[in-house]
This record gives sequence, C-alpha cells and structure tokens, in this order.
Amino acid sequence: MLLKQALVSAIDRLTAAQVGSPRLNAEVLLMFTLACDRAFLYAHPERELSAAEMARYDDTLSQRAQGIPAQYITGHQEFWGMDLVVSPAVLIPRPETEHVIETVLPLARKIPKPKIVDVGTGSGAIALALAKELAAAEIHATEISPAALEIAQANAARHQLESRIQFHETDLLAGLEVNSFDFVVSNPPYVGESEADQVQLEVRKFEPHNAVFAGPTGLEVIKRLSPEAEAALKPEGWLVLEISGTIVEGVRGLLTGWNNLRTINDLQGIPRVAAAQKARTR
Repeated sequence: MLLKQALVSAIDRLTAAQVGSPRLNAEVLLMFTLACDRAFLYAHPERELSAAEMARYDDTLSQRAQGIPAQYITGHQEFWGMDLVVSPAVLIPRPETEHVIETVLPLARKIPKPKIVDVGTGSGAIALALAKELAAAEIHATEISPAALEIAQANAARHQLESRIQFHETDLLAGLEVNSFDFVVSNPPYVGESEADQVQLEVRKFEPHNAVFAGPTGLEVIKRLSPEAEAALKPEGWLVLEISGTIVEGVRGLLTGWNNLRTINDLQGIPRVAAAQKARTR
C-alpha cells in the first residue's frame, strides 16, 4: 500500500473509533512506524509500505483505537523542547505543566545557586526542564513509585542531566532536609474522585491512577504536601504547584498564612499554577 493510502485509511479508522484528532494521531503513529518526520510523510506520498511496515502500523492503530494514548504506544512525549521517554508508569507530560516552569524561572534566576525539589517527579519533566534552564541550581526530585523513578532517571541520562539531579525514592518530602530549599515545586495529583466522569476516558483507563486522582476532593495530596513544604523551605522560599480551576479556592484556603499567594491562568484562562512564599519568621 502507498503511504498516502495508508494514511487516509488510518484516519478513517481512527475517526470511526472516535479517537480525537484522527489525522494527527495517524501521522504520529506512521512517523513512529517508519522512524521518519512529518516532512517525509508529505514529501513521499507514493512510497510503498512493506508488509512488515503495514503490520506494525496496523498494530499501533489497533492500540490507539482501543484508547491507549499515542505517547504510550510510541514511548515518547515532548516537554520544554526535550524528547522524554514515557510509559504507563508515569503521567504523560502536558503543555499546561510548562506554566510551572515559567513561574519558577524568573524567581529562581534572582538567586545565585537556588536549591529546588520537584515532588512526585514522574517522568522527570519538571526537574529536567529546570536543570536545563538553571545551570547553577541544585536540583532534587522525589518519587514514591520505583517504576516512575526509573523512567525519570533514564530521561535524565538521555539528556545528560543525570549529574545535575539527585533522585530520592520517597513519599513527598519524607527524609529531606528541613529549612534548606528555595523552591518546592510539584505537579501533584489534584483531581477529585467525584470529578472522574469529567476526565477523559483514556486518562482514567490508562494513565496511573495515583498520579491523577488525589482522593475524594482533589486536595488530599496538597493538604499533606503544604506543611511538609513549609518545613523544607528556607524562610521566604517558594511553593509552586500545578492546580486546576476546580480546586483553586481550596488551595487558597490551605495556603492561608503564606505570603504573596497568587494563581496563574493557562492559555484557556483556567487557574493552572499556585505560587506562595513561606513567611520570613515561620
């Protein structure tokens, strides 16, 4: 079958399976199958796919039609200009999380050698982005899941940042030094179980449950993390969290007593980041 015919057939198949963005998914999976870029797809529509290539492509399309995210099929996701390895052991990094990086960078650049910890690092996306941008920073990353930690360490090695990040297998900030960090940063689980029907089916079904859902209200992990962060931070250190519009008021309540509390909206106008500063005397 010709490349252009395979692509049209794949788009029709994914459309029938009600997969969102069928053309994008069909192209991504074909690029993965052929180990090529998008320019190659458009430049070589008459290329004949071999039987082996068609079989591999058919397999990826079958997986995607079943709801398996394309990132888990290909094993890759881009974040902050870096190609990250991902697996079902980790949450798929999303563009919205880049707002966390954008919030931290201007604050961290005011400190000569900032000490930062990324809590619940997952794929390592936040820690890696900060290590990439802040050459003088001392960066730590915690993760309770050994499988996720392995992915994060692999990503650090792939981007030659393994010497820049100290990884810790622990729950939140357990065991880390108190009063020593300039920043505690996290994309914690923040979806409530009561909101499950509002979450995409493929997220509920295939992404790690404990990385998405915090408990009944969505605030449970942040409620545990905020006092631990306060203990770990230096006076006037910053806590920066990814959040959602559903929990923004609850987060404000949990951070009563912190200074300079502010929230930052994403490109859709939804509260996406909360940042607060530990009081000087707390």
